[in-house]
Amino acid sequence: MNVKHEELTVRALYDLSYTAARPLLEACTYPWEALPKIGEFIKALGKTLPPEEYEQRGEDVWVAKSAKLYPNVYIAGPTIIGPETEVRPGAFIRGNALIGAGCVVGNSTEVKNAILFDGAQAPHYNYIGDSVMGHKAHTGAGAVTSNLKQDHSNVTVLKDGERVETGMRKFGAMLGDHAEIGCGSVLNPGTVVGKNARVYPLSMVRGFVPANHIYKKAGEVAEIHD
Repeated sequence: MNVKHEELTVRALYDLSYTAARPLLEACTYPWEALPKIGEFIKALGKTLPPEEYEQRGEDVWVAKSAKLYPNVYIAGPTIIGPETEVRPGAFIRGNALIGAGCVVGNSTEVKNAILFDGAQAPHYNYIGDSVMGHKAHTGAGAVTSNLKQDHSNVTVLKDGERVETGMRKFGAMLGDHAEIGCGSVLNPGTVVGKNARVYPLSMVRGFVPANHIYKKAGEVAEIHD
């Protein structure tokens, strides 16, 4: 299939063997197309989870028995929390959250309408909303995904000077596998960060950061050679 913006596609950004959301994402060309469907997907998936591995904690909330939940955590459904995942004190999981195996949802981190692939980490004071974090993607302390434009218009993705229409009013960031986001960064609505890409601390990012590149500041994105 010929796709105009191949670098923005699910297959370019993610290895789907590292997420229970594989059936949902396989049906999408671009990952943001999954955002309106996360909640219903979780409800259906939750009913199939083996009771010897998962326990249901409230309506439409399934938590792996091997997950570690600290005190003072709030979890709204529909949500699935995978094996060996750690949810630290003060975390606020607002629902429509599919959190994989071996993840970290940190202290005072808020997650809403998002997919976290296995090994994804949002460990300190993060907001992950209307977003997808790939396998072992990591957000530094205080990094946030801004998911709503100030004028509330639909979000576009800026790539190579062209605005790619998404049809989404709420759209935070699509972080590819192993993406690294520096502390204190703001990922503006419609940010897409490719596989193995990095973002410098205290950055304000808008648009597309290619795979294996590092975002230093607006207009300065360099290839990673190490």
